[in-house]
Amino acid sequence: MKIAPSILSADFANLQRDVALVEQHGADYIHIDVMDGQFVPNITFGANVVKALRPHTKLPLDVHLMVENPGRLINEFAEAGADIIGVHVEADIHIHRTIQLIKEKNVKAEVVLNPGTPIDTIQHVLSMVDQVLVMTVNPGFGGQIFIEEMLGKIRELSQLKAEKGYHFDIQVDGGIGPETAKRCKEAGANVFVAGSYIYDAEDPGQQISRLRKVLSE
Repeated sequence: MKIAPSILSADFANLQRDVALVEQHGADYIHIDVMDGQFVPNITFGANVVKALRPHTKLPLDVHLMVENPGRLINEFAEAGADIIGVHVEADIHIHRTIQLIKEKNVKAEVVLNPGTPIDTIQHVLSMVDQVLVMTVNPGFGGQIFIEEMLGKIRELSQLKAEKGYHFDIQVDGGIGPETAKRCKEAGANVFVAGSYIYDAEDPGQQISRLRKVLSE
């Protein structure tokens, strides 16, 4: 089980400090939400932030591209130091080609599903990807409430993975805390993005420990 704190909820003026803090307390990934104000109604980080953070952490940088036409940005983020790049099937009419491009850059490839997008839209690329991200809120902003219906989608994806012998991780993002993480784990998820739950607390390290305890039970 892997925990991926999302710096969308960190202090933007102190990203290096906040990344170091969660690394010190046992985080597995650093999750970086890239938003363009088009695919989602918010604007956040660019490849320059990934490049700036890369020398300051040994953790894998898990970059989630919430942008239109993500294929045009793969080279830039790969060169900046991304270890995982996730692209939305809804945002890319050439999803197969984009995943190929990510893999050619020796970066792990992830395909992402919005809450309203069915699994059959990505069946043709599941054999290629290293990770599938099931959004458990509608993307764009942190601090949203977990969408209960996504548990069924996670179970469906986990069953398909077992039937076909695929090896991708199943990541969940949105409204994740101890209780929702436990239920997502039971449904088949193994990578958990948590932003506000970790960074809005007085003691982020304690929050990671609580999450880890639930996931290890």
